[in-house]
Amino acid sequence: MHSVEEIKNGVYWMGCNDFVTPLFERIFPLPAGVSYNSYFIDDERTCVLDGIDKSCRDEFLEDVAYLLKGRKLDYFIIQHMEPDHASSALALIEKYPDVKIVGQAQTFKLFEQFYSEDYKANYHPIGDGDQLDLGKHKLTFVKAPMVHWPEVFMTYDATDKILFSADAFGMFGTVGNVYADQVNYEGEYLDEARRYYVNIVGKYGMQVMNVLKKAATLQIDYICPLHGLVFRTPETIKYIVDKYLHWAQYVPERKGVIIAFASIYGDTSRAACVLANKLSKLGVNNVYLYDVSKVHPSYINAKVWEYSHLVLAAPTYNLNLFLPMENFLHDLATLAFQNRKIAVLGCHSWSSVAHKEMVNYVENIFKKCELFPTTLDMKSSLHADQEAIIDAMAKEIADDVAAYAEPNTLI
Repeated sequence: MHSVEEIKNGVYWMGCNDFVTPLFERIFPLPAGVSYNSYFIDDERTCVLDGIDKSCRDEFLEDVAYLLKGRKLDYFIIQHMEPDHASSALALIEKYPDVKIVGQAQTFKLFEQFYSEDYKANYHPIGDGDQLDLGKHKLTFVKAPMVHWPEVFMTYDATDKILFSADAFGMFGTVGNVYADQVNYEGEYLDEARRYYVNIVGKYGMQVMNVLKKAATLQIDYICPLHGLVFRTPETIKYIVDKYLHWAQYVPERKGVIIAFASIYGDTSRAACVLANKLSKLGVNNVYLYDVSKVHPSYINAKVWEYSHLVLAAPTYNLNLFLPMENFLHDLATLAFQNRKIAVLGCHSWSSVAHKEMVNYVENIFKKCELFPTTLDMKSSLHADQEAIIDAMAKEIADDVAAYAEPNTLI
């Protein structure tokens, strides 16, 4: 039996669900697993677009053989050399040793770094805008550097208006259906698509925007990513492209306040909860608390991308910012987090460091971020005479949230 489905006119999806791998890239939790997609084009000349992770290698090779039905494989397009796709590449090439390997110069450089086998005679080098004629299907290659590796390109099938989008438009999580219009995408899959984008691609917003500008010149009836669901309707394509425009430009999707806190003995978390309650009383909707010591930063990063405002609250520890908060802020900075207003609440017992370090992140490390005027540096715990400061902080945040113009769409 095979997990294959014809998308249109001899273009096939080949998919695999990985329920076993606990961490993507040994960093990001996969409670719902992850899916890998490859594609096959049945034409006068046959073609496979991208491989699949080695965990699904046997299934991948069986699906290719099933679709070839005894014919030769003419082309193997490697859009992305990252091992979650290309770790099965060598096995495919060894099975079909005459196949032409389609890639950029950087593709082949990385291929030779991962594999010692010499397949230079099989290389079919391409550049931006080059075309490959399979017969009915005419493929055009679109460079997409740093989305999210330097060798990445996408492939556009002008015949059926299909964009094979490499890692773009992918997601964490396994799939049952093939198409986004077959599921409750916003309710069941969007969070994992956002978490995937923010943590894998989020640093490269400018490069993503460059690719989206190229894509805007094409008629796209299908988007076929390497992870997750295929987009095949105008509504779902418009929806996911609009999300990418938000994410790539660091524009919040909706109003709300993320309170990211760390607490050793509960005093900082208590202050964070008091602030959350005051925001609620002031009519602020979508106030969410996340303990950075317990919740994996990939989830909090994604929520920070989604909502308009952020509060940081953490104590000093060993004359440093408490490490879980330091790690969280460092992670945000490496992802080029920007374009938010941020409030800061620190805590210390004998030497104040946390407050200063969090303010430094907002004012000097994050890009295009603004610190709310009222901050608080508690001495050990929140006292009654500091309630006026919390009130002022809550009022500043609430007023700014109320004034924030929530964009409906960026398309």
